[in-house]
Order: sequence, then structure tokens, then C-alpha cells
Amino acid sequence: MTTGFATEIVSIVNKLQDVFATVGASAASIDLPQICVLGSQSSGKSSVLENIVGRDFLPRGTGIVTRRPLVLQLIHRPATGAAAANAPNGDAKVATAGDAKANPDEWGEFLHLPGEKFYDFNKIRAEIVRDTEAKTGRNAGISPQPINLRIFSPNVLTLTLVDLPGLTKVPVGDQPKDIEKQIRDMLLKYISKPACIVLAVTAANTDLANSDGLKLAREVDPEGLRTIGVLTKVDLMDQGTDVVDILAGRIIPLRLGYVPVVNRGQRDIDTSKSIAAALEHERQFFENHPSYKAKAQFCGTPYLARKLNNILMHHIRATLPDIKQRISAQLQKYNMELLSLGGPMGDANSQSVVLSVITEFTNEFRTVIDGNTNDLSLNELSGGARISFVYHELFNNGVRSIDPFDQVKDGDIRTILYNSSGSTPALFVGTNAFEVIVKQQIKRLEEPSLKCCQLVYEELIRILGQLLAKMQAFRRYPQLRERFNSVVVNFFKNSMTPTTKLVSDMVAMQACYVNTTHPDFINGHKARHCSPCLALAIVTDRLNQSKPATPEPKQGKPTAAQLNNNKDLDVEPRKEEQSFFGSFFSAAKGQQAKKKGPQPIEAPPQVIRPQAALNERETIETEVIKLLIHSYFNIVKREMIDMVPKAISLTLVNYSKENLQRELLQELYKPEVLDELLKESEHVVSRRKELVQMVSALNKAEEIVAGV
Repeated sequence: MTTGFATEIVSIVNKLQDVFATVGASAASIDLPQICVLGSQSSGKSSVLENIVGRDFLPRGTGIVTRRPLVLQLIHRPATGAAAANAPNGDAKVATAGDAKANPDEWGEFLHLPGEKFYDFNKIRAEIVRDTEAKTGRNAGISPQPINLRIFSPNVLTLTLVDLPGLTKVPVGDQPKDIEKQIRDMLLKYISKPACIVLAVTAANTDLANSDGLKLAREVDPEGLRTIGVLTKVDLMDQGTDVVDILAGRIIPLRLGYVPVVNRGQRDIDTSKSIAAALEHERQFFENHPSYKAKAQFCGTPYLARKLNNILMHHIRATLPDIKQRISAQLQKYNMELLSLGGPMGDANSQSVVLSVITEFTNEFRTVIDGNTNDLSLNELSGGARISFVYHELFNNGVRSIDPFDQVKDGDIRTILYNSSGSTPALFVGTNAFEVIVKQQIKRLEEPSLKCCQLVYEELIRILGQLLAKMQAFRRYPQLRERFNSVVVNFFKNSMTPTTKLVSDMVAMQACYVNTTHPDFINGHKARHCSPCLALAIVTDRLNQSKPATPEPKQGKPTAAQLNNNKDLDVEPRKEEQSFFGSFFSAAKGQQAKKKGPQPIEAPPQVIRPQAALNERETIETEVIKLLIHSYFNIVKREMIDMVPKAISLTLVNYSKENLQRELLQELYKPEVLDELLKESEHVVSRRKELVQMVSALNKAEEIVAGV
């Protein structure tokens, strides 16, 4: 491959990086091919990069110096004038110019300072420090926001490198306590991209197995397919040792291999030794070292630069088809979002917008209620199905669970029976007591019925909230969303008034007229006027079945005692019969029985309450009333379970489906409020601006890769 072709194909990615950086979007979203420099703080990363550039321009010091990713774009350009002697035949040579003197053919440009050229590389270093502190402060913190720096020079090969912060383990000074995790997460974000080439820098005078850079690289590239190793400080190894086994891949093999380099030491930097002199020293070291002189052409910084240039060029060519596809997909995505926000200018006819939103909303509302939507949930009930759940589970079970005798005890029924008889004791079981009690229990159905109305109302509000969050127009126009919400909620509230009245009236209807001729009531249509009699027969039969059986008398001629029911009228005294109100006065009678002689008639007490358990007669009458109440109350519950959902559907659910659109048009489709309703939010305006820039950038990116 020629240098010109390599420059052209690498410059494509450089242009793409610039395009996405200018709009504030990360180029990593398209996963652009790039070489990321990885290593610990003391591994010599900065020296490797400066040797490749041929200039001393990176910040130096103790602790974390690189606190933001530095996207370094090296762009080869032919030399002009006297400087052309450094690049004969237009071929690039790495770092043959001096450091101290400014060269008009070499300069740097920062993406955040468009149009400004830095010919003094000391000022480039100062700007890196200044912009880093502007984003991270002076407390040794880090930031994932990259600095984009271009360096134009005839002494470099076209190459793009990303200098990442060095790995550290122990916080120093003002560094955050979790600085190790912050740096690690940032590095993984970059090197985990499949299109990233990892340049793992390791000091050769340390154990390769303990290399932080290689350890992290192997986590994302366990096969070593996209990792290239750089061995620094080769000249500082002990006498008689070398890195030949590492270079041969016998220690930790890498598909892209290793390149040994010799950097300037700290003394060289302190004495301002030029990089040109350092590169000459590096060349002589490898050519004269007994272990490396046979392969000296594959060692050193110039070979590393050529190798990286070649690797990056082939990597870009391999990934360009995928880049094209990603750019096209992103462009389509952002164009659709921009279209949903009204296009680049956001202009639209206000009347048509409001009318369209009302129509879309009401159609969606009906669809959700009826369950005809295409995006049906697989995991939970939604929309109309939740209303059905309220009807047939919550309301149904709530009504069925009401026991008419959980609040009315047997003693209460006995008291009502006496009270309903008035001044004349009833000969048969009184139906007045039955009606009084059953009407009281029927009124208890009003509460769950009204609760059912409230639950359905809340489900409609829930559907409203889902539609307001789902429809794009409401995110664009917050005033329209707020007004929509107010109108629809008020509409539901107004619809609740006739709904609750109808449901309450239904309960009142059941309580005002007790239909004892109902076919499902005891004895039904066969003997409609004998329901108490039938109930009495049923209760009597049950009580008889519960009593122990008496032995049959022996067959034969009955004796006189048997004819007289085993009683001798002349011998046995007549037992005192229990009074009608015996259970009310048993305690008092017990006390009076102790007294001899006639008992005086006293005035009744202020409050007369039962004093004893139910006697046999009261038990039978109570059970008869309970049987009648149970039978009729079940009929009413079944009817309410059936009718209340119908009433709510008529006056609330179906009414909303049929009349909501008319209400919205009446309240919102007014010329005097349209402009206010369609006032866009700041977020939408800002988002549209971002989308316009992004679409513009993607269009440029598509043009850049289209001709490749």
C-alpha cells in the first residue's frame, strides 16, 4: 500500500471523528476504528506517543497526568520549502526535525478551538492542561469527554491514536477514593468496542504476566486478535536479559505481535534531550545489541509507527461496510424522530395539528378499551381487560363475600321478631322482621357498587396517562398535554355523577321493594304465598334431623301410662309453662321464684333486653327468618353483580368512547387557544436542534464513506 492511499483511507475515519465530535455525539456510537493506547502510569505511554509524533507536547508530572482521553489525529502533509529535505520523494519520516525550533510545516489544531493553529508545541501542552482542568478541575479527577487534537506534519504517518488515562491502584492526594474503578470503567468503554485496536504498553523490565495493560486487554480480547504489545524501557533491562522470547510469542502470544522501543529517560527529559537525538540513540541501540541487531528493522519507534499505520489502514478497510450500514441506520432513525417533531423548522398548521391529535387520541382510547391494539402486553392485563377484571373479579368477589349475618346475630333477629309483632304476638313467623333485616343488608351493597364505579374511573385515568405518555405530540407540546389531561379528567368526573346516581338508585330499587314472588325465592312460583310456611317446614325438618332418635316402644297392648303419655294426671303436678317473653325475663323470674306469696305487678324497666339464650320457639323462628333472608339476599347479590357493570359501562365507559371526541373538539378546537396549546417545550426545541445537527453530520458522514 502506498503512503498516499494509507493517508486517504485513514483520513476518512479522522473526518468521521471530527464530524461526530462537532455535534457533541460520540464517534463510538458508530464504533469507528481507532487505536487506543493502554498502560499503567509508569509504563511510558506518553514517551511512545511523543516519539511517534516527533515532538515533546504531552503534559508530564507525578500521578495521573492524562485525565481525559486524547484523540490524537496525525496527518501527514508534504513539506514545503527547506523543510522538504526532511521528506524526500514525499515519503514520510518519523520525527527527524528538532524540538526547540518552530517549523511552519508542523502545527496542531484543537477541535474545540476551530481555526486556531499552534506552531509552538509547548502551547499545545499548555492548552491540553488548561482544557483538562476546565472540565475536571484541579483535584486530579477524570472525565470521559475527549480532547481532539490534530497534528499536521511531514514527519508523521497518517494515524489516529486515543491516549487513555493510565491505570492506577491507590488514590493519591485529592483523587477520588474510587479512582481505580472510574479509570477502569472508562478504559473498558473504549477498548471493548470490536473496532478498537488495543495498543498495550508495558515496561520490559517488569514481569509481563503482571502487566496491567495486557491484563485489561485480555478481558475484552482473550484471543489477542486485536491487541498489539509495545515493550518500553528495553535498555533498562538487566545485563544478559532480553525480550526475544516475548517477541517470538512464547510468553503471551498476540496476533499483532510486539514491538520493542527505547524512550527518553527522566534525565534525558530534564536535560531537554531532543526526540530526534533520542530516536537516533534508539536506532543505534537495536542495531548494536547482540539480541536485536539481526531484527533491528522490526524494532523501534519508526517501525511501530509504520506497523500501526498499516494495521489501522487494513482495519478501516475491513470495517467500512459495517460503518456505512450503521450510518444509514442512524440517519433513518434520527430522520424519523425529527419528522415526529415537525421537521427541521417545526412549522405546522396549528388547527390541523390539534385536530389530528384529538382524532388519534380518541381512536387510541377506543382501541385500548376494546382490546384491538396491536401492541398487546404478554406479561400483564392492560386497558379494557383491567376494567373487566374489576367487574368480574374484584366486584364479583366483593359482593359475594358479604355475609348478611356477620353484623346481624341471632339475638338481634329475635328482638326484631318481637318488635315487628307489635302489641299482639304473631301466630306465625312475621314477615315484617324478614323485610326489615333484608332491606338493611341490601343497602350494604351500595358501598362495593360505588367502589366499583371508582375503580373503573381510576382505570380510565390510567389509560389516559398511558396515552399521554405514549403519543409523541404530547411530549412536543406540554401545554396541549396539560390541557388534554384537564379536559379528559373533567369529562370522566362529570360522567361519574350519573353513573354513581344510577348505581345508588339500583340499590335503592332493590331495597324499596322486596319481591317474594321471585322464581328463585324459597318455594318459587309453585306456592308464592307460602314461603314462610315452607321455610318453617325446612327448619323443623333440619332440627328434627339434628336430635338424637328416641327408641321405639315395644309392641303389645298399651298401658294406661302410655295412653296418657307416661303421665298420671292424678299424681304428677302440672309443670309451669314458659311465658311468651321468657327469654327477656328469665333472670328476674329466677329471683322472684325464691320469694313466696303473690308477686306484685311492677312497671317495665326503661330498657328491656334479652336475658337468656333463645328458647326452642325462638330458635325455630330465627332460623326461618335467616333462611328467608339468605335466599332473597343471594338473589339480590346475583342481580347486582349482573347489573352494576352494565350500568357503569352504559354511563361511563361506553359514554366516554362515544362522546369524548366531541368534548375535546368543543373544548380545544378554538382559534383563540390554539397558539398557546401548541407552544413547544424547551426540551423539544433543544432536541430538534440536536437532531438537525446530527442528521446533518450523518449526511456528511454518508457522503464521506459513499465514495470509498
